[in-house]
Amino acid sequence: MAMVVFGLLGTVLDAGSRPERWRRWRPSVSLFQNEAREVARFELLVPDVKAPLVKTLLKDIALVSPETKVIVHELSLKNPWDFEEVYEALYDFSQVYKFQPSQEEYFLHITTGTHVAQICMFLLAEARYFPAKLLQTSPPKRVSNGEEPTSQGVVSEIDLDLSKYDRIAQRFAQTQMEATTFLKSGIKTRNQQFNELIAQLEKVAGATTSPVLLEGPSGSGKSKLARRLFELKKNRHQITGEFVEVNCATLKGINAMASLFGHKKGAFLGAPERSGLLASAHNGVLFLDEIASLGLDEQAMLLGALESGFFRPLGSDHEVQSEFQLIVGTHKDLLAEVAAGRFRQDLFVRINIWTYVLPSLRERLEDIEPNIDYELQKYSQETNSALRFNKEAKQAYLDFCLSEQALWSANFRDLSASVHRMATLAEKGRIRLDGVEHEIRRLIGLWHATVNNMAFDILSRYLSASSIEQLDLFEKYQLAGVLKQCIQEQSLSDAGRVLFSVSRLEKKTTNDADRISKYLAKYDLDWPLQPL
Repeated sequence: MAMVVFGLLGTVLDAGSRPERWRRWRPSVSLFQNEAREVARFELLVPDVKAPLVKTLLKDIALVSPETKVIVHELSLKNPWDFEEVYEALYDFSQVYKFQPSQEEYFLHITTGTHVAQICMFLLAEARYFPAKLLQTSPPKRVSNGEEPTSQGVVSEIDLDLSKYDRIAQRFAQTQMEATTFLKSGIKTRNQQFNELIAQLEKVAGATTSPVLLEGPSGSGKSKLARRLFELKKNRHQITGEFVEVNCATLKGINAMASLFGHKKGAFLGAPERSGLLASAHNGVLFLDEIASLGLDEQAMLLGALESGFFRPLGSDHEVQSEFQLIVGTHKDLLAEVAAGRFRQDLFVRINIWTYVLPSLRERLEDIEPNIDYELQKYSQETNSALRFNKEAKQAYLDFCLSEQALWSANFRDLSASVHRMATLAEKGRIRLDGVEHEIRRLIGLWHATVNNMAFDILSRYLSASSIEQLDLFEKYQLAGVLKQCIQEQSLSDAGRVLFSVSRLEKKTTNDADRISKYLAKYDLDWPLQPL
């Protein structure tokens, strides 16, 4: 990789004295007198690009290292000893510079310039605003007895209490706030639980590459948040690879193994060579949504890849290396999946380091209005139009969204699709009351059909078609709800604690398991439930 060095002009040391400048140690020139290091490009930061010293330094570097390209940048600094001024100037430079860490290796030269500038550069490297290593040059040591001078330098530990500097503290706070806003897609969420979750995720994203587990119902935003985490880490120069996403529920049989780990040509009938998703995510982020759907064999190989960084594609005799940040999503209770033997406990332990539960839309009712505004703004940008609600229409839509009628079974996917439909049908850039009323009827119909389908799906697993036909609609919904809860729990007692959470408080002694057992017996069902 090409070596790129950032350095400040040392107005005293880099100058030397004109007659003896080649006999004196000059920090910036000394960078290029070391044959062991070949600098491809030197990004020289100066207070005045027209200064005579700049021209002299460029000429001398060209003589010593003609293969090095030197680019001069002017930093507007009135006082190089003002810590806040120097820090802000270097920080602003880091934000506009186009880093390419996958192609270039960066170093910060911290010998030249004032002590203030060196400290600021050190801090910016530590915070990864400059994705660079520190490169320190120091003058030859004085020796006696006619010995050759040594090039061994001196390393000093720098400690700085940033809390003393209000403007710097404000810049850090502003950067952190911008990062959390970025993770929320710019939506000013009002839900305290979600805001706290995002604030911690922002810290985790900057501090570790350990796996992140996102739990939550379908449509709660797991996939979107995973991509935003990737983009945040990419902006901070923490990763150089790509975002690779797959829904594990779509991976079945040999296709699951081949898709994840790749395969050699001819590994199975008609198979071309394929690198696989893990290899594609090298130095990037791999998002495995619905990870509970992975088979046990794939889980075992994934665990091995996470622990060693290596895996073997199908049909290959050689291992492949891939280092990536893993983010996984699930709407299932992985602990329950482990207890049922459907998910490996060792893999669960490996990915259960940073776990976050995304609340459903029904749990974030205060965030419905800002999300409506966000979706409408996004649609307007995509269509290059200006769309708005009439006041009466927006209030009617909000009232419905917050009511018990609004099931939001697909969570934010439902809300996004709903706003998109109203915006598409809006006339002259306005969503009116009749458009809102039409959309409300559509949503109620969709949710009613969904509930019917879900209830029939659950009932048909345990009852014959003729038995289902004999049930009233009320009975179907009630029985389907009880069965769904029983399926999710490990025992009838656990299911009872949820189903009878209010009425059981009125009883001196509780036997939830017996209550559910008697209820199931009315339909010739027994625990554990046995599918047809």
